[in-house]
Amino acid sequence: MDALRDALRELPEAVFADLLESEAAYRLVIDLPGATADTTELRTEGGRLHIEARREKSFPDEFQFVREDRPLFLDAEIPLPPDADDEATATMEQGVLTVTIQKRSATPGETIPIES
Repeated sequence: MDALRDALRELPEAVFADLLESEAAYRLVIDLPGATADTTELRTEGGRLHIEARREKSFPDEFQFVREDRPLFLDAEIPLPPDADDEATATMEQGVLTVTIQKRSATPGETIPIES
């Protein structure tokens, strides 16, 4: 889980994230102001969580940018803990992305009968 914490520290300064853990799952809560579910892509692959998000901005036609200090394009790969499963759910509400990643079952394996 240290690699996950370190990766969250490396996100751009404009992106804030919380990491939560329960017995059954991990939860990442990431602030992506201005991003929506339509402008965010999320996938798990090879033990990593891939996040691509962008903020869409609109302004009246009579205005043009003189200075732009609020861009947001996030392209991040976050390593997942070894017990994280590929099963995940996500919601986006008012620019806050919440990703819940299930842990692999900690139930004991099946007994293998030995024939003599």
